[in-house]
Amino acid sequence: MKYQQQEACSILERTPTVLRSLLAGLSNDLIMNNEGPETFSPYDVVGHLIHGEKTDWVVRAKIILEHGVNKPFDPYDRFAQYEESKGKTLEQLLNEFEAIRKENVAWLQSSQLTEDDLERKGKHPVLGEVTLRHLLSTWVVHDLTHIAQITRVMAKQYVEEMGPWPQFFRILQF
Repeated sequence: MKYQQQEACSILERTPTVLRSLLAGLSNDLIMNNEGPETFSPYDVVGHLIHGEKTDWVVRAKIILEHGVNKPFDPYDRFAQYEESKGKTLEQLLNEFEAIRKENVAWLQSSQLTEDDLERKGKHPVLGEVTLRHLLSTWVVHDLTHIAQITRVMAKQYVEEMGPWPQFFRILQF
């Protein structure tokens, strides 16, 4: 599927509402548990998404538009949320994510990107040259991946109570 700005924005602007609907008011058993070492709980995912909003998607898009490959992206710290989220409630994180995502989607919608802009290149520290189209498409998939991750982690909290049924649920396959 070809990147379409309006459709991408429709998905990106829905993510905060999806997360709030899915997570608000749930017990710590569901929002704080993860799948093991170096994996994220639903709480961690929200913090990770906030960090990405601050340091990744729009920041890197602006680097591509302003500097191209002449200014490489800073490496991304995918565990920064552990420190940045310390002492915050899930409600605070959801509010922060909603506010910063709203700003970032507004920037994207107002950017009036052309096909030529989408083909402009930047320099990723690991992947090398990437286009703005690649970056923006990845932003959408990143959201959808983390929504799936959250539901998978939550589902696994019930696996021992399911008796023989886990074998029928792909989300629980280890």
